[in-house]
Amino acid sequence: MEKEKTIKLPFLGLCILLGFFSLGGFTYLGIKTISDKDRVVSVKGLAEMNMTAIKSTIDITFSEGSDDLSSLLKEIDNRKTSIISYLKTVYTGHISEIALDVKDKQKYYEYQWRGGNEVEVKIDRYTVSQSLRISFNDKVAIEKTENFASTVKADLIKKGLTSEIKTNYTFPELNSIKPQLIAESTKNARIAGDQFANDSNSKLGKIKTATQGQITLVSKRRYSWEEEEPDVPQQPYIQKARVVSSIVFFLE
Repeated sequence: MEKEKTIKLPFLGLCILLGFFSLGGFTYLGIKTISDKDRVVSVKGLAEMNMTAIKSTIDITFSEGSDDLSSLLKEIDNRKTSIISYLKTVYTGHISEIALDVKDKQKYYEYQWRGGNEVEVKIDRYTVSQSLRISFNDKVAIEKTENFASTVKADLIKKGLTSEIKTNYTFPELNSIKPQLIAESTKNARIAGDQFANDSNSKLGKIKTATQGQITLVSKRRYSWEEEEPDVPQQPYIQKARVVSSIVFFLE
């Protein structure tokens, strides 16, 4: 009986000792986990991607003014016919006609300042405008849209058919590149976080919080007013999609 007690006492002491070691280990891990939660690094990841237009259009707008609406409509129709006849010599696609816009000022005179005096000036009661549109879907044609528009404008001036020329471009939907753009910004943020962790003799952990910045479009005709000035594409048929994500990583 005494022999059994002698065997059990050292075993019991060993178990108690192991229990203290385990408790100490878990306590250390708990404290370390709590302290690691306070060790974070906040970084930003920039991602940019060029988008090429999938369609371009040229709008040709002309207008005339008169007090006689009937004759004005005939004049606009004749002008439209002349411009279409010219366009068919340089363009083989479909020519779209945009609805007439008729403005009635309901008056024939208005007061204007002339030489420091307010005088009554005769104005046209009616103003009628009409637009024609041509489109391009071919990649090469899209890239040459600006040059073609300049040629059309010059030719119309020579023919006495001066018109306002405006070009527009259609780009792919942002959703088509959004996943890739976000993934790239997260990757770049992690690279910046790794560099910071290495400099502080730490290891980059999991993501604590992440905020996706707004995707902005930057082109020759549209600019972004963010802190970092973007590299603006010089071709109007190219625009740059960019996003800056803010990510907080744990440091281990």
